[in-house]
Amino acid sequence: MEPEHIRFGGGAAGTLLHPLVALEMALAIILILCLPRKYIIAPMLMGIFTIPIGQVVVLGGVHFTMARILILAGLARFALSGTSSAGGVLAGGLNSIDRAFVLWAFLLLAIFSLQWMETQALIKSLGGFVDAVGGYFVMRFLIQDRDDIRRTIKVLAFVAVILSACMINEQVTHRNIFGLLTGSESASAARDGTIRSNGVFEVYVTAGVFGATLLPLFVWLWTERKSKVVASLGILGATAIALTSNSSTPQLAYIGGLVGLCFWPLRKRMRVFRWGLVITLVALHFVMKAPVWALIAHIDLTGSSSGYHRYMLVDNCIRHFRDWWLLGFRDYDTWGWDMWDLSNQYVAYALTGGIATLVVFILIISRSFGRLGAARRLAEGNRNQEWFVWCLGAAVLSHVVAYFGIGYFDQIQFAWYALLAIISAAIAEALRPSLTQVVEAPLNRKLGSVMKWDVLETIK
Repeated sequence: MEPEHIRFGGGAAGTLLHPLVALEMALAIILILCLPRKYIIAPMLMGIFTIPIGQVVVLGGVHFTMARILILAGLARFALSGTSSAGGVLAGGLNSIDRAFVLWAFLLLAIFSLQWMETQALIKSLGGFVDAVGGYFVMRFLIQDRDDIRRTIKVLAFVAVILSACMINEQVTHRNIFGLLTGSESASAARDGTIRSNGVFEVYVTAGVFGATLLPLFVWLWTERKSKVVASLGILGATAIALTSNSSTPQLAYIGGLVGLCFWPLRKRMRVFRWGLVITLVALHFVMKAPVWALIAHIDLTGSSSGYHRYMLVDNCIRHFRDWWLLGFRDYDTWGWDMWDLSNQYVAYALTGGIATLVVFILIISRSFGRLGAARRLAEGNRNQEWFVWCLGAAVLSHVVAYFGIGYFDQIQFAWYALLAIISAAIAEALRPSLTQVVEAPLNRKLGSVMKWDVLETIK
């Protein structure tokens, strides 16, 4: 059974802060407050993805992780900033993804707090709300245009190279170098004699997913002029991270990103493919002896995966729909062996936030795909712009696949927020020429109904 305090965040009872971490944090905060906006993304991402989440300052029973402190510094800079080069503090202004994200975070805060009716649950929820909404809008503030996007991906490539080197070292020494920050070299996780490197992350799965989901972004960067060296290093680093984690979920996410990229020649026929996939899954459900989601149990790319556990999570969640649909469900650990381990993001949001939170989370994903699709259609004739948007969609697909095997709970969540911010900035930039056309001339056939819809939404 899961210890109750872990549901409320867990963590150290007192402050745990290594002097090197304190020095890095002081430098990062100074840079965040003093650098020009376009350069702040570097110390922000470096701090988040090179400092273990276990490094924490505890004040009055409230845990301030280093990521949370950096976010608060970023919000302070956000509040003090004027308009950006894009015409506002957020590229394109508030959009449908932003609104859905805020609604999702608020629902998760409110429903989890109501579900438990305990002070610790409220504190945990408020902390998660600050991390989510604060982290997301700091990323939105820092990533405004194509140059910011390129700069952000280059920083992530640099992070990937550092983490891959550390994770390869784990394979050789069986020790996690980041364990030195706690005062001792921690032994790396192992299963069936295979070392599973986790680097700066809490577990090897989230570590591997971090690298896997960055692959499509690095592939796009490789196609950019004067970025091939950085992109190549990023691709190698992302691949090494996914492989040294020795977990099926990261490898599936990696494959998901590659599959998304490979569908580029069929980009104008994706509606047919989507409906074909739906029909195939429905048909399999009726001809299989087990439900179609039982296919999850047969996925094992490493020879030691727990696909059956993931299958049982989904199966129990579906069968106990009445228990969780309104305000989630507290006692899911009674459903069976290890059911407390919510290693599926969709199930996790269903049980902690009810159907409303799950639906809005899926809406965020849907709106991301939808707006990217509209932006790609608007860019037809400009292959570079189309390819850029397509790579972002492949990165979203990679996260969607990863969500079936892990719930994001450590630094990996900020990689997702950064991607959403990149998508919003990319769409705002793609629609800017279209908006000019709408202002200067009537809509013609070439613009089409898709453009009308997106431009109106941007104005709104």
